[in-house]
Amino acid sequence: MIEDEIREILDKVHAQMRRNFAIALRSLNLHVGQEHLLCRLWSGDGVTQQQLCEHLKCEASTVTNMLKTLEKNKLVYRIRDDNDGRISRVFLTEKGREIKEPIEKMWRAQQDKLLNGIVTEERLLLRRILKQMEKNLLP
Repeated sequence: MIEDEIREILDKVHAQMRRNFAIALRSLNLHVGQEHLLCRLWSGDGVTQQQLCEHLKCEASTVTNMLKTLEKNKLVYRIRDDNDGRISRVFLTEKGREIKEPIEKMWRAQQDKLLNGIVTEERLLLRRILKQMEKNLLP
């Protein structure tokens, strides 16, 4: 069925993009997913780990492990909240701020590669279809 083929193609595209991006991120000593956490902090750091979980739509243990690695690599640091010692707030280091531009270049390069040979009108239609597919999958 055509629907099965579309699902399989989407799976293959996603898997290959993830592999390509994983290779690119290695040059910055990062793993796939960590750049999304950094991206959230670039739009405003000092957020709680819970806010990062909600933004990334992942488990607290996943965020904790990401943060441990990012702290080890001196990209972020955590500080206990002044009003509630149970809460940690996450901040970027200078190194964490400086890595923004190289990651954004990687994102653009991956997107350019993905969309190579697809004209603007087709890109707009593709975007509309993908947004509808995303909406269809929401609970």
